[in-house]
Amino acid sequence: MDKALYISMSGAKQNMFAQRSHANNLANANTTGFREDFAQARSQPVWGDYHPTRAYAMTERPASNFKPGALIETGRDLDVAIPDRGFFVVQDPEGNEALTRAGNFVRDVNGQLLTPQGLSVMGEDGPIFIPPASTVNISNDGTISLVPTEGQATDIVELGRLKLVNPDLSTMDKGTDGLFRVKDQLGVVFEQDPTVQVTSGFLESSNVNTITAMTEMMSHQRQYELQVKMMKTTEENAEKVASLLQIQ
Repeated sequence: MDKALYISMSGAKQNMFAQRSHANNLANANTTGFREDFAQARSQPVWGDYHPTRAYAMTERPASNFKPGALIETGRDLDVAIPDRGFFVVQDPEGNEALTRAGNFVRDVNGQLLTPQGLSVMGEDGPIFIPPASTVNISNDGTISLVPTEGQATDIVELGRLKLVNPDLSTMDKGTDGLFRVKDQLGVVFEQDPTVQVTSGFLESSNVNTITAMTEMMSHQRQYELQVKMMKTTEENAEKVASLLQIQ
């Protein structure tokens, strides 16, 4: 069978992967702290008995766009955003540390600080528990303090500090759960970075540009249609060749 069929087939397959990535980006355009996923592929020469004049499309390991999103003011005590670089540390279901940019935290019935997905938010000394309080404050360096329910405004109690880290982004990989981890390494314990700052009462929006993502989807759709047309043309050429051989 003509190699053109395999080449156009691999191109259509990569276009489908790219469409899936951009669709996921669009679906998370309003997700707090979401990081856009790149869709990329490169050409790989087809090696054989002759010169490599044709090339397949080959998917490369996808990466994420770490450009910060816009800050949205909420005024809520447990909403915090990282305006520049850095991550919050949470504990995933397997008990390992993982990273997120989403700071829309909640407090359960036991007072534990959790993400909306129920993951423990980690402090410098482990999971954070916040007792009943009239006010809770998170300072720029992540220090959590409160005024007890029955206390005076001056009865400020310091609970601890959020674990804020800033690992090398080239070593990070995003999982299907949206959390970042060190590539191919489980059980990594991150080190606190005192230079990472947070802003209380704000949330970071997704960094997805919906117009760009929609334009990319339209472009990949046209490329997919072109690849299918090439497969159809290859089929027609094969039929014509077979017809000529029958005549002879």
